[in-house]
Amino acid sequence: MTTAHQLTFDGRAFIGGQRVPARSGAVFDCISPVDGRVLTTVARCDAADIDAAVAAARAAFEDGRWARQAPAARKRVLIRLADLLLAHADELALTETLDMGKPVRYAKGVDVHSAANCIRWYAEAIDKVYGEIAPTPQTALALVTREPLGVVGVIVPWNYPLLMAAWKIAPALAVGNSVVLKPSEKSPLSALRLAELALQAGLPPGVLNVVPGYGPEAGAPLALHMGVDAIAFTGSTRVGKQIHVMAGQSNLKRAWTELGGKSPNIVFADCPDLERAVDAAIGSICFNQGESCNAPSRLFLEASIKDAFLERALPRLARYQPANPLDKDTVMGAIVDRAQLDTIVRYIEQGQAEGARLLAGGQAVQPVPGGFYVQPTVFDGVTNDMTIAREEIFGPVLSVITFTDAAEAVRQANDSIYGLQAAVWTRDLNKAHAVARALRAGTVHVNQYDEDDITVPFGGFRQSGIGRDKSLHALDKYTELKTTWIRIDSPW
Repeated sequence: MTTAHQLTFDGRAFIGGQRVPARSGAVFDCISPVDGRVLTTVARCDAADIDAAVAAARAAFEDGRWARQAPAARKRVLIRLADLLLAHADELALTETLDMGKPVRYAKGVDVHSAANCIRWYAEAIDKVYGEIAPTPQTALALVTREPLGVVGVIVPWNYPLLMAAWKIAPALAVGNSVVLKPSEKSPLSALRLAELALQAGLPPGVLNVVPGYGPEAGAPLALHMGVDAIAFTGSTRVGKQIHVMAGQSNLKRAWTELGGKSPNIVFADCPDLERAVDAAIGSICFNQGESCNAPSRLFLEASIKDAFLERALPRLARYQPANPLDKDTVMGAIVDRAQLDTIVRYIEQGQAEGARLLAGGQAVQPVPGGFYVQPTVFDGVTNDMTIAREEIFGPVLSVITFTDAAEAVRQANDSIYGLQAAVWTRDLNKAHAVARALRAGTVHVNQYDEDDITVPFGGFRQSGIGRDKSLHALDKYTELKTTWIRIDSPW
């Protein structure tokens, strides 16, 4: 079993099947939020490195070393990659934990296993995806086929580094594209290791390239690159808007963005299981330290049950006090870096300044010297116009808002620029359906929160993004539909 002190990291880029330094020679420190120590130095790539990676990806695509392989052949390689992720699960989980601070129990049990499952699922699917024959007149045969786009740029965030990479590269590779992946500068290490494992699995050199670096220096050149046919991005709405502008400014590449959220969690007085609803509300806002775009950060409680709900909820926070994420029993770890911790603290201070009542938490703490940690925080007396109810905090901060009837709950829930996820808790089947239909969100949970799997699409309405990850619908982002119209002249 791999242990944290045994790990060493190679921070060089991965281009054309080889580890290489940034062409400029520049590096940056990769700092662990667990204790503030430097894990390694990482290549600080820029436009020159992006050019090299895109050239390698384009050459691989054009000569067909991957794109022209039969779907069954691509399937075998991707299944080997999924197997290798599981074989290296301890190493990858520790890498995620040291790099971005999540509890190692979840890094392994959720992130690594879900990433492997995602890659395996698309591998298994790709030789079962059929084209179409259109219902044309007898004088024609019209074939509708999917073809890979070419070179796909992928930019992933720091909160689920390996899993978000898998959500994008698995369908993109399965259909035959080449990929240039730019991981977040805050958590680049697992993506670089993924590229090595992909080569070991049999993915041809140049098909998957990983170029670490900062957004303005590496991400922007990738989004602007004329040799990139599509850009897939997960991150903030602010940067997502810039990605769409860059796509239009360059070659009108397809831009797929999975962005922020401020998800409403609506609990009615007739909730069938209040204890379960309490567990979900607290557990989901604290999971991954609240650093999840789909975190249910707005808790809407029907006024008649608010006190009973909070009486049950606040004691639950004791289980989620931050601790060393390398401890197998820890359920809430470190915030990714000092800047994000400071952002969370500023939001907490702003909530108090605007009149919200702090019920619990609110303090930065340091269970591990040198690390970045914050207590789970609950505000009551929040109104939907407060900053903490409108802006994505990306931390374990819960805003409690009351309502009196379903119409008011839906109105407040939909009063947001976002529309990623939502939940409704009620034993009334009619109410559940009516509210779920009225909520403007990509996913609506009923009497649970955040249960899902790879078979269903993930994405949002409005400023939560464009396009969907997961499920067969993700293939639409990485393929072109081609119609081949064949005239048939009767021989008699």
